[in-house]
Amino acid sequence: MSTDISTKNIKQSVRPIVNFGRTYLPFAFFVAFGILCMFLVYQINSYASVEPTEDEIAEQLKVIQRPHIDDELVVKIQQLQDQNIEVRTLFEQARNNPFSE
Repeated sequence: MSTDISTKNIKQSVRPIVNFGRTYLPFAFFVAFGILCMFLVYQINSYASVEPTEDEIAEQLKVIQRPHIDDELVVKIQQLQDQNIEVRTLFEQARNNPFSE
């Protein structure tokens, strides 16, 4: 059995594969691109919808330091407010409109 290997025989044997590729390659590329896009959307959705656990929330709440106002300071401010009319009006103005200069 002798097989003749020439470019003519190779071209004839490869031609159906090339024709098949030309016909279905754009469709296969489109399907692969669509699957890739769906996978990315799914991954983004899964990352965006992750909720923290109760332990993580509790740990973050432990880190937060709440402001503390000294009781003596509150008493002192109230005394000053009662003694000075200007201070009282400043407190009332600041309370009524806190964003004014």
